[in-house]
Amino acid sequence: MSVSADIWRSWRRPQRVMRDLLAQGQREDRALVFLMVACGLIFLAQWPRLARQAQLDAEVPLQAMIGGALLGWFFFAPLIFYALAAVLRLVLVAVRLPVSWYAARLALFWALLAVSPLWLLHGMVAGLAGPGVLTAAVGLVVLGAFFWILGAGLVAAALEARGRRA
Repeated sequence: MSVSADIWRSWRRPQRVMRDLLAQGQREDRALVFLMVACGLIFLAQWPRLARQAQLDAEVPLQAMIGGALLGWFFFAPLIFYALAAVLRLVLVAVRLPVSWYAARLALFWALLAVSPLWLLHGMVAGLAGPGVLTAAVGLVVLGAFFWILGAGLVAAALEARGRRA
């Protein structure tokens, strides 16, 4: 199935999508592509907010703000997410959930990609409405959706590792 269709399915049945992704075998290239596409979409989602900031405060030009966001989302964020996936896997092992290193990475990276449409919405709201209650509310929805999809993916990975179906 296509990635966009899997993103749509993740909103309804995230465990099934994760089970299907794990059934395709361990493919580090696929996990990396999920992470980089998610970082790219989140980077694009920053543009409306950065344009608003540049319009309100001309001290830092828009190109410099976009360059900083580019550096952060394409160079530093992937490293941070790989480290976060490793910590997540260690925590899961500590609570006796048998999730492999790959499954932890895949669940984290897929959750980022699956909520990237909401990141785009958050960026648009931040650019149009500016900082405030509405932007914070959309941010909480993004965060909640991320943890929901991540949790469901990790449960599916743990169940698959134990030989049961999610």
